[in-house]
Amino acid sequence: MTAKRTAAQKVMGDGDLRFHYDHQPLQLPAEYHWQTTHNVAVDPENNLYVIHEGNADLRDHPSIFVFDPDGRFIKAFGSEFQGGGHGLEVRVEDGTPFLYVAAYQNVKAFAKLTLDGEAVWVRHAPMAAGVYAPGEATRPEKVWGRDRFMPTNFAFTDDGGFWLTDGYGSNLVHRYDADATYLSSFGGAGEGEGTFNTSHGIWIDTRHDDRPILVTDRAHGTIQIFDADGTYRRTFGDYGLPANFDIRGDQLLLPELVARVSILDRDYQTIATLGDDRERILADKRDAGSHTIRTDETKWVDGKFVHPHDACYDREGNIFVAEWVATGRVTKLTPA
Repeated sequence: MTAKRTAAQKVMGDGDLRFHYDHQPLQLPAEYHWQTTHNVAVDPENNLYVIHEGNADLRDHPSIFVFDPDGRFIKAFGSEFQGGGHGLEVRVEDGTPFLYVAAYQNVKAFAKLTLDGEAVWVRHAPMAAGVYAPGEATRPEKVWGRDRFMPTNFAFTDDGGFWLTDGYGSNLVHRYDADATYLSSFGGAGEGEGTFNTSHGIWIDTRHDDRPILVTDRAHGTIQIFDADGTYRRTFGDYGLPANFDIRGDQLLLPELVARVSILDRDYQTIATLGDDRERILADKRDAGSHTIRTDETKWVDGKFVHPHDACYDREGNIFVAEWVATGRVTKLTPA
């Protein structure tokens, strides 16, 4: 059972990187319910956006919820992503913020939305990449494979374009221009050093002048670094299914699906480990043959993570962590 702690004890981390934590600071109105939470993002007004994978059978239920800086519910939209909601980022373009969404499973699309959920454009598989099955862009079905399109996350380039990881499909990383026109790809399925086994997360490391591209090679437990044109540079790390990134100042935030969140410095050295419960979560999968803890809240331990799938900083330096758990969970970490 979850242990109770006093407010003074509700701190995780060490040294200068210690955080008060609240495992569920967000409340939904009665007409909605939490689903499997996937990604989080913050807009210029410090509002928080949360996307769920969602249930494909609940077509009228939104997959994206929005909360103000105090955690109060504002609005919901995105029912078109039910059953496939995944990647989520906010980008400001010429002073106007937009929401970018990547959806896999039965949806197989990525989109640019206004902050009210209106579509600016929607795109499907880039058939020009030459790897996808016939009809993948026009008749997407819930079919998995290396010749299928299952986009996961975005990274934005200085020229207005972006990179998109096809982490559950081809394992390619696709480049698009500012109009979402396909340009090129790198990567693909393989054993590392420029290829991937689940190219899940991606980020441009703006802490360095040459702006290298970081990609989580999730199933290999590593991060690969590429030049700005997609040329492989090197691989580092030994992580528990690294999922995605965010940057604030000199710190790189790295949620790991195996029960912890790490913070790395500009030299990619770990300077903090938060909520680590890897031993128990790995034993659960090994002994039960599946992830049973993620479906049973009574087994969640206070101050520990289960399956961090994404994390982001807000404008004040707080961290929000979204976890891949059946009933959804978003934890807020406030600097102590």
